[in-house]
Amino acid sequence: MYSIDHIRNFCIVAHIDHGKSTLADRLIEKAKVIDERYYRAQMTDNMDIERERGITIKSQAVTIPYHAADGQDYLLNFVDTPGHVDFTEVSRAIASCEGAILIVDATQGVESQTLSNMYLALEHNLEILPVINKIDLPAADIPAVSAQIDHDLGLDSDIAVAVSAKTGQNIDALFEAIVKHFPPPTGSAEAPLQALIFDCHYDAYRGVIIHLRVFEGAIKPGMTIRFMHSNAEYRVEETGVFILDLVQRDSLRAGEVGYIIAGIKTVSDVQVGDTLTDADRPCAEPRAGFKAVKPVVFSSVYPVDTNDYEQLRDAFEKLKLNDASLTYEKDSSVALGHGFRCGFLGLLHLEIVQERLEREFDQAVIFTAPSVRYRLHLRSGETMICDNPAEYRRKARLPLLMNRISERISSPRRNTSVISSPLHRKRGVQTNMNYLDQKRVEVTYEMPLAEVLFEFTTGSKASAAAMRRLNTK
Repeated sequence: MYSIDHIRNFCIVAHIDHGKSTLADRLIEKAKVIDERYYRAQMTDNMDIERERGITIKSQAVTIPYHAADGQDYLLNFVDTPGHVDFTEVSRAIASCEGAILIVDATQGVESQTLSNMYLALEHNLEILPVINKIDLPAADIPAVSAQIDHDLGLDSDIAVAVSAKTGQNIDALFEAIVKHFPPPTGSAEAPLQALIFDCHYDAYRGVIIHLRVFEGAIKPGMTIRFMHSNAEYRVEETGVFILDLVQRDSLRAGEVGYIIAGIKTVSDVQVGDTLTDADRPCAEPRAGFKAVKPVVFSSVYPVDTNDYEQLRDAFEKLKLNDASLTYEKDSSVALGHGFRCGFLGLLHLEIVQERLEREFDQAVIFTAPSVRYRLHLRSGETMICDNPAEYRRKARLPLLMNRISERISSPRRNTSVISSPLHRKRGVQTNMNYLDQKRVEVTYEMPLAEVLFEFTTGSKASAAAMRRLNTK
């Protein structure tokens, strides 16, 4: 049993492909929580899709022990998060932590998700520890990246730890920095139970397995818990922590991260972001949940066999448990029958959901062509939002206004002319230009949302080749 002063809860965040999962591998390897015979790369990526594509889709919590240089034993709970903008796991992981490791690639420097993740951590008052990764590469420029950490992020580069997640260089120094810079959690094990549900997954035999962070009180098998959003009550069967697998423990106390099993078969009773409390001695109020996501890509999903509609609905309920960014509602089509109108955060998110429906739930489905939201301006002066082309066809006499967004692109100054060509072809309008330093410039463009979502991912070869040459944000 660890005292609350010797617990550290933190997440690992960064831009895509800056080495989050590789760093998580080194932390696990150094902690020696698994036998070397079972070790493999990307230990925290446990989905086949993640390993095939080389990306993190789902956040993964891990608990590891650490014996520090001061002679104390610490319990480190960390969450490896996705880097791609199409997944919102980062905000949920941040809500259950006191600190965040912000990784910056020593060859690429500060990029878009680096900034957005930092601001997200600051919103939750997290302590941020910058880490410069990939220092073993010949192109690594540690002084330049340190300057970016000072100038672009406004963080103290003096506390930044330079590591190589691939070779394990300076990982011991990172462990010591985690213990030193991240504050311990607060809370009392004697207070009424207050725990935040930050993730879930469904087990066919044991029901919904809830991932939670205990902020106050304690939870143990045999006690009756209540979900404050649905008011559903269940009896706890098992509690434990994540050490790459579910490892049973006698209880979870204030400050700890773990899981509970309570034989929950009604999926709708559980909602990510809800607060869990003791039914006999409830807490005064729930904790603040998570911000509702705003989908930007929409597509209708129909079962190939119309008799599979109920199974598809159940699959969406279970998928929604650990993908809070997915939205869906009932839809119907004369040609395809009953289905669901779904909202996604991007085309990659749509593609991943399609693969998970087919692989994990054995569903044969049809996805309609993706679209974005448009504003329809009625002659009465009112405005309505339309995300389905069928709705526009029924109101074809109305004028259409495409949603436009503002894009900020940061690039080396030598690429300024290369930037403008594909953006102007896709109806982009330059609104601002700001010179960040002697080598980098930031250009602001207003563009139709549809062009950004579709053309820059599935557009012409010339556009794709031009954008690949840019160090864009």
